[in-house]
Amino acid sequence: MDYEVVVGLEVHAELSTESKIYCSCKNEFGFEVNTRCCPICTGMPGTLPTLNEKVIEYAVKMGLALHCDINQICKQDRKNYYYPDLPKAYQISQFDIPLCEKGYVDVLVDGKEKRIGVTRIHIEEDAGKLLHNDNFAGSLVDFNRCGVPLIEIVSEADMRSAQEAKAYLETIRSILQYLDISDCKMQEGSIRCDVNVSVMPKGSDVFGTRCEMKNINSFSGAVRAIEFEANRQIQILKEGGTISQETRRWDDSKVESFTLRTKEDAHDYRYFPEPDLLTIVLDDAYIDRIREQIPELPNVKISRYLREFGLSQVDASLLVEDPEKAKLFEDTVAKKQCSPKSVCNWILGDISKQMNEKMQALSEINISAESLSELLALIESGKISNATGKTVFEEMLISDKMPSIIVKEKGFIQISDEGQLGTIVQDVLKNNQKSIEDYHNGKTNALGFLVGQCMKATKGQGNPAKMKEILLKLIG
Repeated sequence: MDYEVVVGLEVHAELSTESKIYCSCKNEFGFEVNTRCCPICTGMPGTLPTLNEKVIEYAVKMGLALHCDINQICKQDRKNYYYPDLPKAYQISQFDIPLCEKGYVDVLVDGKEKRIGVTRIHIEEDAGKLLHNDNFAGSLVDFNRCGVPLIEIVSEADMRSAQEAKAYLETIRSILQYLDISDCKMQEGSIRCDVNVSVMPKGSDVFGTRCEMKNINSFSGAVRAIEFEANRQIQILKEGGTISQETRRWDDSKVESFTLRTKEDAHDYRYFPEPDLLTIVLDDAYIDRIREQIPELPNVKISRYLREFGLSQVDASLLVEDPEKAKLFEDTVAKKQCSPKSVCNWILGDISKQMNEKMQALSEINISAESLSELLALIESGKISNATGKTVFEEMLISDKMPSIIVKEKGFIQISDEGQLGTIVQDVLKNNQKSIEDYHNGKTNALGFLVGQCMKATKGQGNPAKMKEILLKLIG
């Protein structure tokens, strides 16, 4: 029997607010343990939480970006469970009335668009972090992360492969970054995901029993976890067994998972309305004001680049993942002096190389849409060669001069006159009879040598394509 994989994802994203969700502690990562916490976020008796309004704004912004309905009247709830990193023995979250629900996001998989449903987005506080080390027995707890604001984005079970799940995760991350509401640093835990996997016979519309995978620390890890879990379940079913609903811990180093506990249902958490916080009430004007702040989102931008500029999905994605690169691309193309493909190649090639070598952002490099457009126009028109263009580009980075001025001052104008080039080629051929014989004897690299000699004779200013054409005519 053939099986189909069914995947749903729960993405937890830490929001980049200045303070935590219910207290005034700084929302900062990387500080000494237990130095960014207070009686409120550590759950001391008698303390009262106060909701950070910025958390609502950021969550609504993400909800609108994912085409969700916004519940203008909603509440917060207590999710009760016992764990050493949860000092209150409950987490303030949202249960039956989330802030955002019934949305969707379109993702690209192998150039094809697929719509993934978004069940809900709700706000909640993060728990602390358990510390394990060989230098001490047992475990210690760092409460710095307690009260860090989170949004949990829950997808529908609409994904049918690990690759679709990866495309969804990458799209969610890029939208969060474009909205500037989360830094999405997986190495710091600011974006995490739990994966729900089940399998069902192909052609069936009845989902199998799902298992949840935790401890997934990268998108590539999510792909491996999904593939492992799907294969595990299929093997059990083929051997006549049944799948138990459970939570499993993924070990990426071993590329396998282990049972953590049987899966809890909502009633196990004994949800009830949070009595210490007021009802959240949002009016239409508030939502409209946030809607106006949303830019063109990266998944929409990628689809437009494919459609309008004929870029590949890979190139479009690489451009769009950095908003500064996307802006330079669009501003340069808007000058209408050079082809979009040429602009894309230079941004992803020479300009990105410069950024990586100097460890600089694009805004720190001395390049503008005007200067890049002019440089590429000089190359495409044949006035300078591509190799000369690279030399001009390097000069542009250390001066404020436009490419045309550099070309004029350095005498870089490419020689394309056939009469002038013909004379140079004939002189080269007179002095390289052996290379002509080698070419006639089948040594095709001799032609490259002759073109190189012609370039040398023109001090790099000859049009290599035209010189090659003339050489082929003269040597037959």
